[in-house]
Amino acid sequence: MKILLVEDDALLGNGVQAGLVQEGFSVDWVQDGKQALSAAAIGHYDLMILDLGLPEIDGLEVLRILRCRQDGIPVLVLTARDTLSDRVTGLDSGADDYMIKPFDLEELCARVRALARRQTGRSTPIIEHGKIRLDPAGHTVTLDCVAVDLSHKEFSLLLKLLENIGRIMSRNTLEEALYSWGEEVESNVIEVHIHHLRKKLGSSLIRTVRGAGYTIDRLT
Repeated sequence: MKILLVEDDALLGNGVQAGLVQEGFSVDWVQDGKQALSAAAIGHYDLMILDLGLPEIDGLEVLRILRCRQDGIPVLVLTARDTLSDRVTGLDSGADDYMIKPFDLEELCARVRALARRQTGRSTPIIEHGKIRLDPAGHTVTLDCVAVDLSHKEFSLLLKLLENIGRIMSRNTLEEALYSWGEEVESNVIEVHIHHLRKKLGSSLIRTVRGAGYTIDRLT
């Protein structure tokens, strides 16, 4: 899952980014409203975490512009503005969730996962596909009730494919979902991760669509 973090406080932004990456998320971090709108326009993000007290363009205005653009990216507001009217304004401006600073990173991650489920139309946190069972919160995968050891990137790639069952995902789309700005990405990195997932979970799980990308087919 790829997240755009918009936070002008360097200490807090660095801590949130590090915590989210530790939880297996891919995170790009910008520090003002103009950068947020530019990044959202050109990037492929699954979710935005948005501070409201931003330089250049205020967070509420960022939110209004996104919704005016018909950009449906889920937005979790993370702010020190804690009055009832602030929360109502944020939600009515298009936010999907609203958290008050100070906050607990564990709760933030849980809310991120909940928004991801809502976006993909899942009602339950556990993803099951045949004999495969994936728990996003616990970062665990089992095959026929036996635990399978996956790296962070392998887990994230499997989650992305399982959240898009039946859809063909291009290599570029998968790279953008797994890697943040500044991370070195080798030209064949997706192929390597796919190879490892097939070895661990079965050669027929992920289908290569020549010239288009990869998919996990729906079960019949």
